[in-house]
Amino acid sequence: MAKITLITGGQRSGKSNHAQQLALQLSPNPVYLATSRIWDEEHRQRIIRHQNDRGPEWTNIEEEKALSKHDFSGRVVLIDCVTLWLTNFFFDNDSHIDQSLEEAKSEFTQLIQQDATFIFVTNEIGLGGMPENPIQRKFTDLQGWMNQHIAQSANEVVLMVSGIAVKVK
Repeated sequence: MAKITLITGGQRSGKSNHAQQLALQLSPNPVYLATSRIWDEEHRQRIIRHQNDRGPEWTNIEEEKALSKHDFSGRVVLIDCVTLWLTNFFFDNDSHIDQSLEEAKSEFTQLIQQDATFIFVTNEIGLGGMPENPIQRKFTDLQGWMNQHIAQSANEVVLMVSGIAVKVK
């Protein structure tokens, strides 16, 4: 049976750092499941820097969408992050919210069938006000609904505020 922790918050709130510390407390060799596509050279360099910062104790896996295709039985897995993962569904489905949400929920459900500890990092992008761009508004809705879906299944939810972890659930 899966154990699920959701760590959420704003940009640069300390989510990933907190998630990494938690994963290392739970396992000497956790898995870092990175969901980002490489958008440009600056982004590629950022990813390389993050990989180098993590150290050899981590098993690094890059996976854009099909998270459940990997066997994580008995492992501690940090998924960083839900926002970039959802972006992949959103762009592949031409910004269609319902289809993206359905596919992401299905993949999430398949993933958490594994007997593993999952730590999901996500963003609360809806806290910053109403986006002017209709595509951004659609994605903000998608993100909020998926965050709620994961939170419902989670054993623990943590909100990061200025580097401070606030237990929500």
